[in-house]
Parts: sequence; C-alpha cells; structure tokens
Amino acid sequence: MKKLLALSLALTMALTLAACDVPASDSDSSVVDPSGSASGGESTGSVSALAAAQYPETASYPDEENWDEDAYDAWWAVTQERRAQVENYPENYNDFVSATMAQFLVSENGENAAYSPLNIYLALAMLAETTGGNSQAQILTLLGADSVEALRTQANALWRGNYCDDGTVTSLLASSLWLSDSLTYQQDTLDALAEYYYASTYRGQMGSDEVNQALQNWLNEQTGGLLEEQASGVELSEYTIMALATTIYYKAAWADEFWEDNNTEETFHAPNGDITCTFMHQSGETNYYRGDQFGAVYRSLMNSGGMWLILPDEGVEVGDLLTDSQVLEMMESGWEWEGCDYCQVNLSLPKFDVSADLNLQDGLEALGVTDVFDADVADFSPLSDVAAVLSTATHAARVIVDEEGVEAAAYTVFAADGAVLEAPLDIVDFVLDRPFLFVITGDSDTILFAGVVNQPVE
Repeated sequence: MKKLLALSLALTMALTLAACDVPASDSDSSVVDPSGSASGGESTGSVSALAAAQYPETASYPDEENWDEDAYDAWWAVTQERRAQVENYPENYNDFVSATMAQFLVSENGENAAYSPLNIYLALAMLAETTGGNSQAQILTLLGADSVEALRTQANALWRGNYCDDGTVTSLLASSLWLSDSLTYQQDTLDALAEYYYASTYRGQMGSDEVNQALQNWLNEQTGGLLEEQASGVELSEYTIMALATTIYYKAAWADEFWEDNNTEETFHAPNGDITCTFMHQSGETNYYRGDQFGAVYRSLMNSGGMWLILPDEGVEVGDLLTDSQVLEMMESGWEWEGCDYCQVNLSLPKFDVSADLNLQDGLEALGVTDVFDADVADFSPLSDVAAVLSTATHAARVIVDEEGVEAAAYTVFAADGAVLEAPLDIVDFVLDRPFLFVITGDSDTILFAGVVNQPVE
C-alpha cells in the first residue's frame, strides 16, 4: 500500500432543537471528556454521559509479508457477515438517492455540488426516532419505511454494512445525542438510538462554551480533525434542548494508482470559461458503460467500492443526468448493463477539489418532509414534550481526488428553535474535460457520496 491512503470522510449531522426550560432528569452518570471516554472527576466540559454505544467487532486483514491463514479466515468471516447486511438493505435506498440527487446536486452559476446521501439517510432516520405523528410519517415515507421498526432494521443494516476497520479499509460511523441538562427525556428513545444507531448520549448546559467545545472536540475526534474548521462553527445556543451528531470516516486507496509522471496540464471546459488544470492518465482494458446520453467508467478502490465517473454526451447538460433513471440502473446492474462493453479505455481524469454548501430545507420540503419545519404541527414528543421546530437545515461537502485516491468530507446541520419563535430562512477516449457527475460507493456498492464537478480548480 502506498504511503498515503485515499481518505473520505463525512460529518453527517448536528441537529439542534431549542425551546423553553423544562425540569432536569434525575438520571445520573459519570463525567465524560469531549471524545466520549468516561472519567471519574470534574471536567471543564461538565458533560455527563447517559449512554455509551457498543460498536461491532472487526477483524484485521493479515500482514502480506507475514501471512497468517487463521487471521485471514477470521477477517473473511467478519467481511462476509458485514457484506451479508446488503440483503437487508432497503430496496428503495437508491430511490432515496435518486430523489435527493435531483434536489441537492443542482448547481447554479457553474458552481460545484457534492453531498453524502448515506449520511443524510441515517441522519433523517435518527430524526424520525425523535419525532412523532405526521412529522415522523413524512420522514418514514421519504426513507421508504412503513414503520419506525422497519426503519430501524433498514438503517441498522446500512450502518453495519458500512462499518469496517480492517487495516486496508477504514469506514467508521459514529453517532451522538446531546441533551440539555434542563430536559426531561424519554429513556426508550435514548435506548433505541443506542441500539440501532450506536449513538452515545451526553448532557450539559446548552449554549455554554464548555458544551460547545465538547461537541466540537467530539466531531473532530470522530473525523480525524479533517473538518476542524467546519466543526468549529457548530455551536448550540442557550435555547437548545437537543443536538444529534453523526459521522462517517471512510479511507481507501485506488486499487490501481495513477502515476504522477503521467500527469499533464490540460484544458477543462468549465461553464464559466476554460481553465487549465492537472489531468491524471491511465490506460487499460476495462468496462466502458453507455447510456442514452452519457458514458461512464468505474474505478475500484482497494478492498472496498469505487468511484463512478459519468460524462454527459456533447450537448447534454450534466444536470440532465441527475434525473436520468439510467444512471442508477447502470450502477445497480454493473457489468450486466446492456450498454457495457469491455474495451481499451484511455482515461483522463482531472485532479479535483470541490466543495459545496447546501440549504436542505427547500429540498426536504419538496420531498414531503414539511411538518418538522412548521411550528404549528412539528411533533418531537418521542424525545420530550417540549414544543420545537426545525429552523435550519444545511449540508456542506468537500471531495478531493488525486493520484492516490479520494478524500471527502461532509456535514449536515439541522437546528431548531422553540415553536413560539419564527423559523429563520438559510441561505472511449474518456476525457473528463467538461462538467461531469461522480458517485463514490463503499463496500457492497452502497452510495456514500455524489457530486458534480463544474470546475476542478476554484
């Protein structure tokens, strides 16, 4: 393995709810440090642990130079068990991907776009656990579940199927729930979040510097510090009653690395004018995929999934692919796709670093999730009897591609004020030398990230 593995990470959610004061719980626990490990004494963070997640066991891939057959057998057994989770994946997960791609990857003024559908799916699943009535029903419909029990099975399968730390692939997910020390909460909800989403629960004085720092430190700990700048802006107000945070950290290398010596400086035809950037080149026999209005190539990642590179035909806008059903059908079919040919492909791929900020509210409302944004009908009763309403729903993502692999980060923030307040609005020579779509998949081909590259160099 090369000196630097490809790294992809997503900070999925920090969901904050705010409302008036309510009585504190009588529940007791030890003080925890911001990374979530228990300590016995006072802490500057004054954050108490109510529940700690128990993560699935993993097995390490044996050292190639000192091969151990027993270690390999143990690794393979765990790998097979993890991959078997795909049988429990919701069949309509890709329906969710298709719907959200059409909402969240539409770029304006030639800007780049990127997001993580898996992270948003799991974040919304946790949100469903804390809501009730029609607020919950709308989320269940979007996620393709007919009950919260069915959703737990679906989300847990997605979670377990994408949790891996075997020495060659790192795909770590983490979740946490942060409660106000003035909140009366439902223990059943905390138990469900811990069991199905591996969520640890903490509480403290919301709005304090100590709690804000503890949350930021937790986010940095779970994401290797890659999103330190973004996480530093995640703050809870004195009116916050609850915050949900989930992360995914993904790390893998190209199965066949690009050679830097083959790089050239070429022209990329961006929507706002031509730009010069570094192109990586690789030639070989592989599958080339054709759709009615696009061509595509798949690049594998070591012991994991890979990246789809999807180029619209001349005269076709990249945005047209976001609603093209053939895109997901192709990815689901793989080499069985009718338009798949095995041939010599000369791939020219620009190194790129794209980032995007999204306001999710309009998209979620268009997808049928409306009640949580409406103070008159929002229902968060499964967590507490305090009235609350979502006021902010934002998502940010960044994806970097170079010779060695992929590095990506994303986070989603859902913030809510007390229901008495107004909700503020938030703002075959396969040459990828014009705007294109990319999709990153993990093990069992779960779609982790998707994006549009309009400008490789900003």
